[in-house]
Parts: sequence; structure tokens; C-alpha cells
Amino acid sequence: MRSLVCLAALCAFAVAGVRANGKVFCYYDSKSYIRETQAKMLPSDLEPALPSCTHLVYGYAGVAADTYKMVPLNENLELDQGRGNYRHITSLKNKFHGLKVLLSVGGDVDDNSDGKYNTLLEDITHRKAFIESAILIAKNYNFDGIDLAWEFPKTKPKRVRNAVQEAWHTFKGWFRKTPVDDKAVEHRDGFTSLVREFKNTVRNDPNFLLTHTVLPNTNTTVYHDVPALIYNLDYVILDGFDFTTPDRNPDEADYSAPLYELRDRNPQSNLDFLVKYWLRNGAPGTKIIVGIPTYGRAWAMTSDSQISGVPALTVDGKAVEGPYTKEAGLLSYPEICTKLNSPANVRGIHNYFREVTDPTRRFGTYAFRLADDNGNGIWVSYEDPDTAGNKGNYVRSNNLGGVAIVDLSLDDFRGLCKGDKFPLLRAARFRI
Repeated sequence: MRSLVCLAALCAFAVAGVRANGKVFCYYDSKSYIRETQAKMLPSDLEPALPSCTHLVYGYAGVAADTYKMVPLNENLELDQGRGNYRHITSLKNKFHGLKVLLSVGGDVDDNSDGKYNTLLEDITHRKAFIESAILIAKNYNFDGIDLAWEFPKTKPKRVRNAVQEAWHTFKGWFRKTPVDDKAVEHRDGFTSLVREFKNTVRNDPNFLLTHTVLPNTNTTVYHDVPALIYNLDYVILDGFDFTTPDRNPDEADYSAPLYELRDRNPQSNLDFLVKYWLRNGAPGTKIIVGIPTYGRAWAMTSDSQISGVPALTVDGKAVEGPYTKEAGLLSYPEICTKLNSPANVRGIHNYFREVTDPTRRFGTYAFRLADDNGNGIWVSYEDPDTAGNKGNYVRSNNLGGVAIVDLSLDDFRGLCKGDKFPLLRAARFRI
């Protein structure tokens, strides 16, 4: 009888397409709580997603510049004397048994203009203050661990150039190199020390998780001593997206989250490079989690943009904000899918986008609307259920640990597109 039960369980996983050990990290950015209308996401809105999530990552905490302690970024929202969001989030474990809830710090949300994340790494007393305060918050609010979404200096954006232009650019670079971080080696070693000291502090609590999110455009070859780090991390989440954004590349739109290298682009600006770098340097595949964005990066097309829409193409900065998220240059998945050219959303030819899929399954999907006499042109690179599922397949075929959905509030959590909630989460989950 027991063998029949086990066989049935295995068959169920086979039918669902989900490995028994595949992890699904679901990020929830608390700023979605204060959005308005359809973009406002409360903790209760998470519940339809949580049966598909093994880990819920709540963001974001920050670092106090004067004490280097970890602190809430919105005390009125998160602490008990306010709305108590920390407590609401961790109490979800009572309903969804087996769910692990982590608190993430940094995430490119905390103001790091003073360089406090690097300064913290330079002094053992600063690191100790951070570790002790992080553990105290985690324990007080029943979090299962801490995610270090560390805010390292960003790489410089790279333009798309032909071979001659690239050679000339490289030649000029020999004479005027300006390092992004002139203490990069010290900061790499300091981060390694932080992770080691943190893990040693919680070593007697084997259930306390320590993870690291490699944020977009962090030079992992500079800041990550993989062999020294990986032993002390339970998982590393690789945010292999936002390589091209309207902020970084206001004049040139391109695929923002390619799976593989694009011709004539930076060979490091793709997810496959990140994964292979960590694997080559000794990270077990089972500790690597692949980040999948639930939003698109959107540029304003002009009369100078080629009418084919094929990237890379000339643009003019950020596209106008979407109706829900209200953030120029960023569109949530429902803000995109409800505008696609299909019989379900026809409201006039100038209102919707032409979608261009990727039959090679290497680079991603984009959609666009040509500029008219009043402007109104948009070009957006984004994930859809097909590309999210394809990245799930990539995780499966490379025996990686799982996927991370970044984040739930920008997936179609209300089912506005086709009635199904969290389509990107479900598409990725059922392919790993």
C-alpha cells in the first residue's frame, strides 16, 4: 500500500511538471501596499499564489547610515505599533504549512547614495551591528531567515555597437578608464566576511536561512568570491534581468532579460552567463535560483524609431506611466497583456500593442505601438507565460534549484488578462 502511495505521488509531480525539490521563491515588495486601484496588493491578495511558493521573500528592509543596523524602511506599515505588516506576512505560515518567509534587505529600494552598503563591509564592528540587528528583527517577527539583496555599485551601461565602433570604444577606454569602485577587492572580501560571520552567528539554528539576491547589473565577477561564499549561503538568487532599462539606456531600447547572449551585445548581459559563472566557480546547481521579472521595461518610440520594432532601436527615454503602477518606464504584466492586439481587447487600433514572440526561445518577447502625430509610441520588453515557462525549462534542464518570481505584485494577481491569477508564477512553476 505504501509503495502505491509513493508511486501516486511521483505520478502527480510528473503530471504537474514540478520536481519534488524545485524551489519557488516569491518576492513581495511592500511598496505595492501603498499603490492605488488595481495595483494595490494587500497580504490577503498573496494567498492564491502561496500554494505555488516554497519561500516568500518580503522586501525591503534597509540599513541605518549612522549605526549600520538593519531597520524597517516603513515603520508605520511594518511594525506592530503601525499596521503590523511584518506580523501579517509571517502569520501566513499558519495557513500555508511548509512555507518559509524571509525578510530581504536592500533590493535597490534603500537609498544608497552615500555608499553605506560598501562602508558597512569595511569594518567588522559595522558588520556585527548589522548581523545582530537583522537576527533580532527576524526572531521578533517570526521570519525564517534573511535575504541579502546587497546594493553593490552598478556596472556602467553598454551601448550596442558594430565591430568597428566597439574596437574604437575599447581603444579609447585604454586611456580613460574610470573604475566603478576603486575598493572593489576590499568590498568583495568584506561581503564574504559578512556572509561567513552571519552564518556562524546562526550556526546553532539550522532552520535559520541565509540567502543572497544578486541584484541586476551587479558585476558578479568582481564582487562575488563564489567558492568562499557558497558554503555559507543556503541559496543564491540570480536576478538575470534589467540589463537594459530606460534609466540606463534612455536612447536605445533592447531586450531587458535575455536568456542567452545576443550578438554584438555585452557577453555578460544575459541570464545564462550569470548561471554558468556561478556553476564554473563551484556553486552547486541546487543552490542557484533563477530570477524571473513580472514586469516590462518600456521606452518611448519616436518617428526616428524603426517601424519594424526590432531591437536594438532608437528611442527617447521612458515611456509614459501605466494606469496601475504609475511608474514611467515600467509596466506590470497586466498593464501589458490587457493592451495586446487580440479580439478580447480591441478598443481602437491606436490603443493596443503588437506582440512579437521569440521562436528561438533565447531572448524574450517584446511589444510595441508606433508613434503617431502626438507621440504615444511605446516599445516594451517583458516576460509572458511562454518565456517564464521557458526559463523554468532552463532551470530543469540545468538541474538548478528553482525559480524566483520578482515580484508577485506585478504579476496579474487579479486575473485581468484571461481570468487566471498569477499566470507568470504558474507558468514558471510548472516547468521546473
